[in-house]
Amino acid sequence: MAKVVVTGGSGMLGRWVVKHFVERQYEVVNVDSVRPQEWLCPTILANLENLGEVYGALAGADAVVHLAAIPAAHIKTSEVTFQNNVMSTYNVLEAAAGLGIRKAVIASSESSYGIVFAVNRFGPSYVPVDEDHPQLPQDSYGLSKVVNEQTADMFHRRTGMQVVSLRIGNVIPPERYAQFPSFIHNSAERDRILWSYVDTRDIAEACRLAIEKDGLGSVAINLAADDTSMAIPSRQLLAEQFPETTDFREPLDGHESLLSNKRAKALLGWEPKHAWRTYVPGQA
Repeated sequence: MAKVVVTGGSGMLGRWVVKHFVERQYEVVNVDSVRPQEWLCPTILANLENLGEVYGALAGADAVVHLAAIPAAHIKTSEVTFQNNVMSTYNVLEAAAGLGIRKAVIASSESSYGIVFAVNRFGPSYVPVDEDHPQLPQDSYGLSKVVNEQTADMFHRRTGMQVVSLRIGNVIPPERYAQFPSFIHNSAERDRILWSYVDTRDIAEACRLAIEKDGLGSVAINLAADDTSMAIPSRQLLAEQFPETTDFREPLDGHESLLSNKRAKALLGWEPKHAWRTYVPGQA
């Protein structure tokens, strides 16, 4: 039974990742700065900006899933956000390398493309946005994710450690589907995230698949549901909010996601199982 450390396992996404690994019979340790609401596995309270504490928290692990971070821009000051997110990721990968841990997953974000928190608003260069799309952040949060992906590349070059950076779209726990009817007919809502979403349970499965796969090197992978979070067709959403985007690389004749998940499917064998339309009456 492999031992997996999940950082940020007390958080909104982390608790679902912990639950998934526990259900799959992994030995799991949660590392967080706060106690979990539901005690699913042993929890270590640690400051991930302290490298010594990270070494202690990861000792004996076979793999690490690093989710702990300040989860968005504007929650704390820009410099605190950048320092926390960059240094915690560096320390987790440094400790993993020093301890001989060969596989890691880190939480990157669709915010790295720059559209989400842009001060000077802009639309995607093309759609669907895949992992080759330019990363053009204007904020410390998006920038921290770009730096973290480069940090992952560096550790892979230096040690051969496999590091999968999951560029996660808007995270939706099951209870949040009840809110969808309030915005699904308004294209101005959720436009900065390209109307993307992905269920916490599907993210948890992607984390496990990324740990179980071999030979991935250091790679960035988008995670998004197959459809947008809107009742409005994808082309209409773009025409209303980003008319400057005219490079369509897929037919987009329905409600297809504008954040491509093809690489996740190809490399991980991942398929999103939870679509909002099955949880909202009248939308299935």
